[in-house]
Amino acid sequence: MSESLLARRARLMGPNVPTFYETPVHIVRGEGVWLWDAGGRKYLDAYNNVPQVGHCHPKVVEAICRQAATLNTHTRYLHEAVLDYIERLTATLGHGLSQAIMVCTGSEANDIALRMAQATTGKRGIIATDNTYHGNTAAVSQLSTRRPPIGGYPPHVRFVPAPDSLRPVGGSAAEQPQAFARNVARAIAELEDSGIGFAGMILCPFFANEGFPALSPGFFAPTEAVIRRAGGIIIADEVQPGFGRLGTHFWGHDWLGLAPDVVTMGKPMANGHPVGAVVARPEVMAAFREAFGYFNTFGGNPVSAAAAIATLEVTREEGLQENARVVGAHARERLRALSHPLIGEVRGEGLFFGVEFVTDDRMTPASAFTARLVERMREAGVLLNRIGRHGNTLKIRPPLPFSRENADLLVDSLERALAQTPVPA
Repeated sequence: MSESLLARRARLMGPNVPTFYETPVHIVRGEGVWLWDAGGRKYLDAYNNVPQVGHCHPKVVEAICRQAATLNTHTRYLHEAVLDYIERLTATLGHGLSQAIMVCTGSEANDIALRMAQATTGKRGIIATDNTYHGNTAAVSQLSTRRPPIGGYPPHVRFVPAPDSLRPVGGSAAEQPQAFARNVARAIAELEDSGIGFAGMILCPFFANEGFPALSPGFFAPTEAVIRRAGGIIIADEVQPGFGRLGTHFWGHDWLGLAPDVVTMGKPMANGHPVGAVVARPEVMAAFREAFGYFNTFGGNPVSAAAAIATLEVTREEGLQENARVVGAHARERLRALSHPLIGEVRGEGLFFGVEFVTDDRMTPASAFTARLVERMREAGVLLNRIGRHGNTLKIRPPLPFSRENADLLVDSLERALAQTPVPA
């Protein structure tokens, strides 16, 4: 990206607009798992989950074009496509999750989900982990610890320590599930004692922004029991782990062994077309519809529905969930074979995995090293990033057509980058 283009961004978009990488990449074309920059350089995309079935998949592109040439309007007129999509979507879900509101982003979906918790319980208190992210609206941004709200966090929000692989809550992996549940119980008691009351908990069932710690299915069971006893609802934010990415399960909450009341989704639903959704049990949806008037002009429009249907079909037709399972296992096996003094843990599921780097036996995060490593990988033509409380875990989350050969290129490039990146003294 030229300096003039960066200056133009600043002039037209204002300061502090985030970009990836110290030298931002000027992307002009994508196909499958590949991206090309303005200079014609080709990059392996090992990061973006938005193009669920690969950049510019021809079936999705054709569906968008065909519907855009026929009709696009909103759901105050009747049309079948949005209903067809909701039927197909809810057929992938259990736990009585059978009704949906279509929106445009995951942020909107999570905003609605918080109101569903209020409508269902008549209370306002919400619990999240202390290292999470659920979107950009005024309501959900209050759950993010990256940048505290002006004036501080509101009294109806409580945070609990996020689970961790190398520094487990409660002191050990075996104790962590119960310790996490005790912290949630304590937060519930605080909300009830304050008079605000407890409405529910929102979580990514893969704890993605927390650094996707290595947890076993059933980890959340003690916490789920605590929430049920308190009368709250559970919101599963599936924006990152959903739609087959974890390989063994189509949804992250099923991988974790959790039965949510509400599921939210966004980014990968329509392969880059702006689509999101909130899926809920009928009693939750009814409470929301009675308590709140809600309409979304673009949510569920025919073009978005066509894109989402095509994406769901390609995911099934091309066996992308199974591909995520097989290729992800291969990639992690190769990563675990790497030898490097700062590797603390290789972890993940399906095509969502990474490496945490630490500087010593006390598990001190190697944040600066990880940041340099991400830049080395960009220079090598592989796009990935970092995540976690200290930004010391590589986040690898490619489009689902990612192949065994792509995984080998990724790991071979990482091995060279590790050799080239100085280890802190």
